[in-house]
Amino acid sequence: MRIFYFSWKRLGIIVGLVFVLGISSFLAASDGGGEMAASGSGAIYQGSTGSKAVAVTVNVDWGGEYIPAMLEALQKSNARATFFVTGSWAENNPELMKTIAAADHSIQNHGYKHVHFNSLKAAQVQEQIKQAEDVIFAATGKKSQFFAPPYGEKNPSLVAAVNAAGYQYIMWSVDTIDWQKPAPQVIVERVMKKVHNDAIILMHPTEPTVKALPEILAGLNQQGYKMMTIEELLASPEQQP
Repeated sequence: MRIFYFSWKRLGIIVGLVFVLGISSFLAASDGGGEMAASGSGAIYQGSTGSKAVAVTVNVDWGGEYIPAMLEALQKSNARATFFVTGSWAENNPELMKTIAAADHSIQNHGYKHVHFNSLKAAQVQEQIKQAEDVIFAATGKKSQFFAPPYGEKNPSLVAAVNAAGYQYIMWSVDTIDWQKPAPQVIVERVMKKVHNDAIILMHPTEPTVKALPEILAGLNQQGYKMMTIEELLASPEQQP
């Protein structure tokens, strides 16, 4: 009976170890292989310059009325940003697209429509990206290279489909959660408490964001951060501006 007891005990330990290892592998896979920087494939959460640089990113499918004020604040702070736009929004706002491009900001891909990409097949994902790419190219003369998913959705097959289309999959390391429209000071604190070297800061065009942005930019400047586009933040060292 004593042997039987220890045999079951050992079996329990083995099963427990297998379970823990399995969970660890699943979490690593669901995070795109744990990618945190701009190397190889997978989802990218931050840059890898190691310097005091950040990328302000703005996901756009609505809120165009707030973009001129955001552009004005960025210009006053000598900051460049990256606007991830849906193709359908870009088609409906050609003048704003020209204004953003003329101000030397980056315009990148947010899919053609603001849909749940987790529910799409690989071919549908790539068609959404290509449609948006064509609209962006028609407006700016530049091909988009980076994709930010609507709703921040991500799974291994989705990331793989985006990478296979020749795009880098952009997430974030500092989230303003401004789409919930909190008080402007809340947005400021969310950025300034979490900002770090190589941060990707996620924003949307909302009224409280417009009110918070000048203080955020002033704070970043005061702390010595350079605000650059996503392609600059993720460029190889020899390509850094």
